[in-house]
Amino acid sequence: MWDIPISRQGETPLARQIYTALRTRILAGRLPPGEALPSTRELAVHLGVSRNTVNEAYDMLLAEGFILTRQGAPTRVAEGVQLEPAPPPPQTRPDPPAPAYAADFRTGLPDLDSFPRPLWNRLLHQAAAELPATQLAYSGPQGLPGLRRAIAAWLARSRGLEVDPQAVFVTAGATHALHVLAQLLCGQERPLWIEDPCHTGMLRVLQARGCPVQPVPVDEYGLQTAAIPGEGAGAVYVTPSHQFPLGGILPAGRRAALVRLARQRQTYIIEDDYDSEFRYSGAPVAPLAALDPQRVAYVGTFSKILFPALRVGYVVLPEALHAAWRDLRTHTDVQNPPFEQAALAEMIRTGQLDRHVQRMRRLYRRRRAALLEALAENFGEDWRPWGDAAGLHLAVQFPGRAFDAGFVARSRRAGLRAVPVAHYCITQDRHVDKL
Repeated sequence: MWDIPISRQGETPLARQIYTALRTRILAGRLPPGEALPSTRELAVHLGVSRNTVNEAYDMLLAEGFILTRQGAPTRVAEGVQLEPAPPPPQTRPDPPAPAYAADFRTGLPDLDSFPRPLWNRLLHQAAAELPATQLAYSGPQGLPGLRRAIAAWLARSRGLEVDPQAVFVTAGATHALHVLAQLLCGQERPLWIEDPCHTGMLRVLQARGCPVQPVPVDEYGLQTAAIPGEGAGAVYVTPSHQFPLGGILPAGRRAALVRLARQRQTYIIEDDYDSEFRYSGAPVAPLAALDPQRVAYVGTFSKILFPALRVGYVVLPEALHAAWRDLRTHTDVQNPPFEQAALAEMIRTGQLDRHVQRMRRLYRRRRAALLEALAENFGEDWRPWGDAAGLHLAVQFPGRAFDAGFVARSRRAGLRAVPVAHYCITQDRHVDKL
């Protein structure tokens, strides 16, 4: 019973090894309640360890209530600590290995090889060295003040959107922002109107939050506001500057109609501005939030500009939602880590982010032109690009052709990842002839 295997080569302390072995025997009933344990001296001699080591192991068992001690009496196993073995976990299949693609047309992934790592490493090191001790504590659910000021300045010069830094709330990306907004704005009696087709990841976020979703059809100009039913008090989720995935820019008339709808129903619009930094013809599109900042929650992210693992985004929030947002984040994840926030704030403040965006815009413009040239060379005039010349992806229509699951499987076997628009559709009979 006391032949406990001891390893002096591993990283686990000897006392922890003895404690674990005795606890396992107690839980399994091999040491029944009331069983006397050997004295610390006796067990130390038997195992070839110091008495202090056994004392430490017994102290751990005593602190957790597995054993009982009494002056002048043997140490015994406590009552009621035996535990039946847990049932084996259900058999699950391991995730299949990710396929290797010769050409990967996945949406939303920036060129990570072009990210300026030396600059970012220097900014992180500077943040770690210079961040005030007060900001290592709980700095609040809004984010570091320096980053909020930097984001407000960035929006003013890149979007023409004037915002108060107090209205900027830092998030762990756009997905996290939508999680919180769904909890604030949705409910069984408050459905959310969402573009169809739309980003499937965002759709799943809303559904996971129990938010009733009502699809609204999209055309080449974006959300068809006239198709929103006249009843219901739900919020509206929209990507007006570069509709995902079809790429349209929402016209002024539809933008005004959305704002009027939100005012009439006393509800909100969630504007997801996910990749509009990369527009290849003309100035950036003005955000919908500029029309009514008290009815539009403007969501942005740095995942598409820098790298997805950064997990820093923001939402410019209507004032009526500030208190509820702060309370909700305080009692969920509290705040974002400070060092990435401080490094990003410095990158924005010094203009390094602007220069990086300009470099990436030139790169993506060349790649888009190369793709369009290849399509023209291989398909002649039997295709049509959709949407504005912007963003990190391109939607293409091939009239008369359908792209079903068989097409996806054949493409995968040929080393090509191509996603049909139907993949993003809530109503499956929409846009079935677009790639």
